Parts: sequence; structure tokens; C-alpha cells
Amino acid sequence: MSLAPMSPLVTLSSDPRTRLKLGETRGDKLRAPAPHDLTLEDQPRVLIVDDDKNLLTALDLALTRRGFRVRSAEGAGEAFEQIQREPGIELIVLDVMMPGMDGVAALRLLRNSSSAPVLMLSAKDAVVDRLAGFEAGADDYLVKPFDLDELVARLLALRRRAREQQPKRGELSYGDVFLDDRSWVARRGDRDLSLTPTEFRILQAFLKAPGTVHKRDDLILSVWGPTWSDSGSSSLEVHIANLRQKLEDEGQVRLIHTVRGIGYILKE
Repeated sequence: MSLAPMSPLVTLSSDPRTRLKLGETRGDKLRAPAPHDLTLEDQPRVLIVDDDKNLLTALDLALTRRGFRVRSAEGAGEAFEQIQREPGIELIVLDVMMPGMDGVAALRLLRNSSSAPVLMLSAKDAVVDRLAGFEAGADDYLVKPFDLDELVARLLALRRRAREQQPKRGELSYGDVFLDDRSWVARRGDRDLSLTPTEFRILQAFLKAPGTVHKRDDLILSVWGPTWSDSGSSSLEVHIANLRQKLEDEGQVRLIHTVRGIGYILKE
């Protein structure tokens, strides 16, 4: 990808599957739009996951000019690491056709660590392909090539709906347990919980789906990511034991229960 000096024109790969329209198009030349007037606080934070470096660069440029704060990843593993570093990511744009772990499999994994709305990108426009994305947990689906204005409109609509459904984004609670991943605060009743980052992520996973059995492998992926080792598996019980002790330090009722042979559940 190249940018002509003092010109808003962007050059992309000739592969039509990776082409997007940034305003007027002339062959591979794509005109970037003017930025939207958004305050820093209101700038949408988006993670783009695609193995096509040209498309990543083009979307980074175009969405940044539209007022987005953009992060990018070339695969599921890198995307998971970005989410762990920046839990405030509000939107995810995920390509379907990636080598190794494809977008549908990556989405199932990312759903263990993020509740951010996901828009899937794909050159596949068959109904069965769209359904596969939605069944894996996608919130929207856009076929390549696509128009930037439509992508921006869909992302802003996803963000607006997410904010309406969860007005206090970042806050999770169950019973007398409260967690805020924006300020990294956890409490039980009036008592602050001093949690390690791993204990915090484990509690966060439980609070996102209370009353649901969390399989051990799902918890491990949620906390340690797709590159986890056997050390992560063997230490899960230790971290949960420590988390239980901190939650029950003043004699409160146990909330994290073992489901023998399967995993754990958060319930009263």
C-alpha cells in the first residue's frame, strides 16, 4: 500500500476480495473521506482482525480519518492479546477467510474474552456463510468489496445498540459482587478485593455469565489465550482457590462452585 504525496488517494492490492471503496474509486485508487468531528472521549475504539496487511493499513487510515481509534491484528492470537491489553475495545471487525484459525473459529474464541460487538468481513456472500457467522456470535456481516460509508454506519449502529443495552459499560455485578474493568475495581459488599490480573479476569469471565457452567478449557482460553500451555491448565485450580478465599474472606457464602468433571459455575 502506498500514499501519494499530499494526496488522499490510497493504493490497495488488485485482489478484488480485499478492495474497499473510500469515496470515489478509479481502478485501485481509493479516495479517503474527510474525518468526522468526534471528541476524544466519544471516538469509537475498534479492533480490526485480518491477515491482509494492505487491508489492515487501508482501514486503519480510513477509520482513523473518520474519528475512530484503531487497533489491528493479523490473527486470532494477536487479537486476543490486544483485547487483554485494552479491555476497553468497543468494536471488532473480523475477517472470515484467514489462514490457520479462520474467522468463525476465532470468533468463538474471542467471545470467551470480549463482549464487544463483532462485524464479520467476507468475500463469501452465500446465505449459509452468513448464517455460520451469526451462529458463531457475529452481530453483523459485510461482504467484500464494501463501501466505507456503509462500514462506518454499521459500526456506529452496533456501538449505539451496545451502549443502549448496557448503559454502564464495563460494570458487571452478581449478588453483592461488583467489578468494573475500566477502573480495575472489584468489590464484595463494601469490601474492596485485592485481585491479581489473572484472578480479575477469572472473576470477569464468571460475572459475564452467572449461572452458566464454565468448562475448564473455556476458562483457560479466556484467561491465558490460544497460546496457553499445560502450566496454565494446572494453575487454574490454584487461581480459583485464591479467588474463592478472597471472596469469602469475611465468612460470606461461597459463589464459585465446582461442577465435577466439567468446570465451574457462579451461583448463590
